[in-house]
Amino acid sequence: MNRPDISPRVLPTLLFVAVFIGLGSAPLAADLQIEADRWRSVFAEGRERTVLSGNARVVSDRIDVQADEIELYGTDYRYVRASGNLRIVELERDLVLTGGSLFVDRDRDLIRVEGSAEMEDRENEMIVRGGFIEYQGERELTIVQIGVRILREDLVARAEFARYRRDDEVLELSGLPRIVWKDDEYRAARILVDLAADEISLRGEVRAELRTTEPEEDAESDEPAPDDEPSPDADAPANDGSEPEETNADS
Repeated sequence: MNRPDISPRVLPTLLFVAVFIGLGSAPLAADLQIEADRWRSVFAEGRERTVLSGNARVVSDRIDVQADEIELYGTDYRYVRASGNLRIVELERDLVLTGGSLFVDRDRDLIRVEGSAEMEDRENEMIVRGGFIEYQGERELTIVQIGVRILREDLVARAEFARYRRDDEVLELSGLPRIVWKDDEYRAARILVDLAADEISLRGEVRAELRTTEPEEDAESDEPAPDDEPSPDADAPANDGSEPEETNADS
């Protein structure tokens, strides 16, 4: 009987998916798609792990991870680590993260990126940057540390620590926070921004630079002011004697 040709790149993928199904893992494991140039796995009890390297990619119904190297380990391969040309997409919330290294806890819906980390929230049109970004999916909370920078239309924020409550669209900044919002600059010990309501709250050592615009001067009117209106007789010509005065015929 003729056997189908299976390339070395596809074979590990098939074996790996079979392992997931055989262990009775989480439902998303059955839908797992894997690509890699090289594949290595350890099945010893308590030390189960699989390492993918070279154009590695792991896709489930919730996340899409691409990196030079991806490692999956723990009970039912709960944990994911990745590094090198890292890019992860959180598919349910349309978040895109990049950085130096990645850690994912699939059971806790937690994503952690370190090293020149960046998260793009496409739905809310905001970019978050820092040395460390942790996204907690169950709480819809993003924690950012070290050289934090947040970019949004009409908003640029800097701090050393930030909390972004995505569901409420509330941004909390601390650690020498500074924010430029609609051309005005604010500094305080702590800054809270309600992005949905366009409100800002400053607490402690508040400083602000508000840039107001000069109102445009009204165009000069050609019409005379009420006090300068001419009297009814103003345009009547004076009698200089060149024309005879009218006389009453009955006088």
